[in-house]
Amino acid sequence: MTSDSLDLFGKRIDPAVVRSVPVMVPLPVAGPYSYAVPEGMAVMPGSVVQVPVGPRKVIGIVWDEAGDAVDPKRLRPIEHVFDCPPVAEEMRRFIAWVSAYTLTPPGLVARMAVRAPAALEPEPMIEGLTLTGTVPERMTPARKRVLELAQDGAGWTRLGLARAAGVSSSVVETMMKQGVFDTVFLPPPPAFGTPDPDYARPTLSPDQDAAADDLRAAVAADGFNVTLIDGVTGSGKTEVYFEAVAETLARGKQVLILLPEIALTASFLDRFETRFGTRPGEWHSDLAPRMREKVWRQTAEGAIRVVAGARSALFLPFEDLGLIVVDEEHDTAYKQEDRVFYNARDMAVVRARIGGFPAVLASATPSVESQVNALAGRYRRIHLPGRFAEAALPSLKTVDLRRDPPKRGGFLSPTLLSEIDRTVGRGEQALLFLNRRGYAPLTLCRVCGHRFQCPNCSSWLVEHRFRGRLMCHHCGHGEPVPEACPECGTLDHLVACGPGVERIAEEVDQHFPEKRTIILSSDMAGGVKRLRLELEAVANGEADIIIGTQLVAKGHNFPLMTLVGVVDADIGLANGDPRAAERTFQLLAQVTGRAGRTGLASKGLIQTYQPAHPVMQAIVSGDAEAFYDREITEREKSGLPPFGRLAAVIISADNRSDAEAHARGLRAAAPVGRSISVLGPAEAPLALVRGRYRFRLLVHGSRADDIQTFLREMLENGPRQRGSVRVQLDIDPQSFL
Repeated sequence: MTSDSLDLFGKRIDPAVVRSVPVMVPLPVAGPYSYAVPEGMAVMPGSVVQVPVGPRKVIGIVWDEAGDAVDPKRLRPIEHVFDCPPVAEEMRRFIAWVSAYTLTPPGLVARMAVRAPAALEPEPMIEGLTLTGTVPERMTPARKRVLELAQDGAGWTRLGLARAAGVSSSVVETMMKQGVFDTVFLPPPPAFGTPDPDYARPTLSPDQDAAADDLRAAVAADGFNVTLIDGVTGSGKTEVYFEAVAETLARGKQVLILLPEIALTASFLDRFETRFGTRPGEWHSDLAPRMREKVWRQTAEGAIRVVAGARSALFLPFEDLGLIVVDEEHDTAYKQEDRVFYNARDMAVVRARIGGFPAVLASATPSVESQVNALAGRYRRIHLPGRFAEAALPSLKTVDLRRDPPKRGGFLSPTLLSEIDRTVGRGEQALLFLNRRGYAPLTLCRVCGHRFQCPNCSSWLVEHRFRGRLMCHHCGHGEPVPEACPECGTLDHLVACGPGVERIAEEVDQHFPEKRTIILSSDMAGGVKRLRLELEAVANGEADIIIGTQLVAKGHNFPLMTLVGVVDADIGLANGDPRAAERTFQLLAQVTGRAGRTGLASKGLIQTYQPAHPVMQAIVSGDAEAFYDREITEREKSGLPPFGRLAAVIISADNRSDAEAHARGLRAAAPVGRSISVLGPAEAPLALVRGRYRFRLLVHGSRADDIQTFLREMLENGPRQRGSVRVQLDIDPQSFL
């Protein structure tokens, strides 16, 4: 070195030859930081590295664009380069696109691509055995079986060889002592098998076969395109897009299948295994940490060919992704509303466009956005008009609760109760759907009128009678159900108002005490594991009457289910959400579609006080096109998505005045002279969540407006965030709470 100097850590670097690279760090900063590359260290764009940030050490990604312009003498060095495949250029472009669109610091988006730190180094090798050529001292049938298996030349683990040969491990250990085997080190086995596109090709109906041919052609086109598969529930959409998966695998590419509730859809995994001979890799929040690490690493290395995952699977570092499928593309579970606000359906299309490969969206009730894109020719559309094997759709009708009300204290009409009795009497199953968890949404005192409210949120506490607790579904606050009113002290005068699934189950037990009843709700004790077991029990016919929330509408197949009763169809319509009609239509269509999927005659009864509402009329008539035409016309008239653009600005703080003052300051800083309008600030419908007061601004523009630039200017010109004030941006909001 010609002119040695010390960096901030006392390490010697030569400013004349030092090389610097930009590194995207997982912090809310505008761009990458520059770091020195120590002599002898090899990095490239996409390399995953460990770097110092202040007193901490963080994981970053070597980026393409320049970092901060810093004097080389002041640069801190990269401390470690992880031995893993670099983050591909198309993934880095995707991260940058998501960051720019959602107005999220790029480092926070990049962090989602490296969320399995333990997977950044290779998995340790495992000890294995290989034949030496030495013959055992005494040949027994057991030793002969072991030798015959080991002749294939592949390395075996000690336990694996014993199990495969059907012998005890002591047989293998004795042969090792006799010098029959040498110890070798083997790479860890794959977490999932390799799917075989020709394993079990299905027999498809003519409509399905034509649709599958279209999808194969889309894959063979070897470029970006989007196909919307629109078919009634039970029409075989999964089997059709499996053929696109098979075509992609045959071409040596990887596949990502997004599902809204992958942790609960064991039936999907079984169907995949039946078709391809092995299960896909899973990716969701309930996966064990060790398995998450394996899936991340083996996806990056290309060992896992198909991943079925939740929305975060979009940020897995695939080696060679060739197809994305978004099943139930309308589902609101695809919208993330924490830290990075994004819609996985829309980002999947962007991911496919950047990678230059096809995307497939599938739903029996597509989103209005996807319908408009298909009508405009931006998406290809494949329609499956009938159920597989010509199974009939359920006969649907409304039950007018004004004319056929439940008995006093009940919530199930005589018509629905009679139909349940007939259904279970035939040995078939009935499903009662109510999208309310717990026993009752409100508890009050009959003497003084006191209502139990969450101390941290502006919401009522929900009684969970099975647990004996009042719970908040927003912050998790819980407290025991008291014997006396805390306001007036009166004993035994607390009353539950309105029904939840637990209360409906209580009513069902009163009418059908001999029948087997199961409640399916996401907050039941036992979590995901118990829900999977209970869903399996329902599919196996081990329950007569099922009471469930919206998770029962997630594509499950219940062969014996021939009756679906919607307890309160009006719930989703009772708010000012501009998507309320669409969501209610989708939910009711999906849940009634659980009936009669195997060909049995089936029925759906929808209890409502608004039988003439367009949503109810569209459901019972089966005229989905009429509903979509009306909804699209209304959206176009109002300039709402997809004909206009929306963004929500949520301002929160520990006290109300700080939140309101900051919201008003932002509103005053909005650029003028634009076609974009700003509504608010106004208190959010949920004005207090987790002890934080919330105000909202709603930004509305035309489809051609650059809302992102507008919001950047508003934030730059607005007041600085001080104290507890926090600002969140939600581009294309799905929730208006």
